[in-house]
Amino acid sequence: MAMSKDYLESIIKARVYDVAIESPLEFAPNLSRRIGNKVLFKREDMQPVFSFKIRGAYNKMSKLSHAELERGVVAASAGNHAQGVAMAAQHLKCRATIVMPTTAPHIKVDAVTRRGAEVVLIGDSYSDCYQHALNLAEQTGATLIHPFDDPDVIAGQGTVAMEILRQYPDHIDAVFIPVGGGGLLAGMAAYIKRLRPEIKIMGVEPTDANTMYLSLKLGERITLPQVGIFADGVAVKQVGEETFRLCTDFVDDVILVDTDAMCAAIKDVFEDNRSILEPAGALAIAGLKAWATREGKQDATLIAIASGANMNFDRLRYIAEQAEMGEQREAIVAVTIPEQPGSFRTFCKLIGARNITEFNYRYSCATEAHVFVGLSIQNRSEVVDLIANLASAKIAAVDLTDNELAKLHIRHLVGGKAPNVCNERLMRFEFPERPGALLNFLDGMNGKWNISLFHYRNHGADYGRILVGIQVPEQDDAAFKDFVKKLGYMHWDESNNPAYHLFLGA
Repeated sequence: MAMSKDYLESIIKARVYDVAIESPLEFAPNLSRRIGNKVLFKREDMQPVFSFKIRGAYNKMSKLSHAELERGVVAASAGNHAQGVAMAAQHLKCRATIVMPTTAPHIKVDAVTRRGAEVVLIGDSYSDCYQHALNLAEQTGATLIHPFDDPDVIAGQGTVAMEILRQYPDHIDAVFIPVGGGGLLAGMAAYIKRLRPEIKIMGVEPTDANTMYLSLKLGERITLPQVGIFADGVAVKQVGEETFRLCTDFVDDVILVDTDAMCAAIKDVFEDNRSILEPAGALAIAGLKAWATREGKQDATLIAIASGANMNFDRLRYIAEQAEMGEQREAIVAVTIPEQPGSFRTFCKLIGARNITEFNYRYSCATEAHVFVGLSIQNRSEVVDLIANLASAKIAAVDLTDNELAKLHIRHLVGGKAPNVCNERLMRFEFPERPGALLNFLDGMNGKWNISLFHYRNHGADYGRILVGIQVPEQDDAAFKDFVKKLGYMHWDESNNPAYHLFLGA
């Protein structure tokens, strides 16, 4: 293997631009303003395969002999390296077989097959695929293209650092780099520390895939028994031997971030440049924010690698919901209020001008109601103050913002049948989404009828949607119709909807 002193020359001579572009280094004005530092994104998500992986794969494969290309190549990958190998094989006109985990996003699998490579799906992570790829290489005589633990691959990835130092010759405080097996981190660290040793090199890993963090801490490569797969691009159980050696010499620290922080970082990038990164692609941005907060940094120049954008569209719903949690812009609170007309309105008045993002409630007993509420906040201290204000009004509340069960499941399960509810009307309302609209709805009822069910979720659309169960005696039918008419909101009576009778009705 090449020694670290050779990497400067190897990176300068790396053959990547037959297929890769010199990606832009873009200023992030919104994020910079919010965290008080100058933040720049290295846009590797703009590569032809939407990831930096094409650099290392092509640099390695461009060095293969004609005979080796004739025998083909094989690779193990969670997705982005697979696309890099497939594109390189297409360019070099050689056969490629890619072993990918069964958990790989369809968008990555489809992208590989479209470039003419054969895909074999096996296991749950990169490490599960690697042994199978080794066996295939031995059986067929194909060359194994390792995604990270190969000097030529490391040198190819190191060209990202070469571009950064050329694009931004001014002072840089720190560069944040995502870590899976460590190829990108090792290559960039070896180059930057040789030329600009004062720049801090910060790796970033998910808390549930922290193999480089633990390996550097213990001074030896460790193998994790399992890894989280939300950031599938870095779902690696053991870092490479050569990458670990280089990172031991050149990396200043490894930052750990959770799923919520990655989701928030995806939103940060979208708000600055309208692009959508995959979780691993936003990992470095999440680490940059965490480090700046931890160190109390201000007016520093910080660069993060936006490393990939290969994500299934159907994950966006979850990411959008979790982003508010990751940025601590939403709090979840469980509130207990008296089961009586007008109590909802009293509670909303105590909330004040805060924007309600979610409101879930179903009648359970005759004396008290348990309400699941989401609120927009600027910082966590607001939640402490709100709970104290509610307590002074004799309303009990519990902060569930960091409760994974509440965030992932309970918020979708609040409801069920209420056998003791009588004269229930189920109404669906649609109204312009603006601050105060929810309180206006409750004020219009004026505490006349008891609310037995309430569901509201702010989806970021122009119109809000409420599902509400209201106990209306038959003799109040005319008054209720008049109330609905005066509200002026679009509405539908769902009292005869079969879904209501199957899952919610008395």
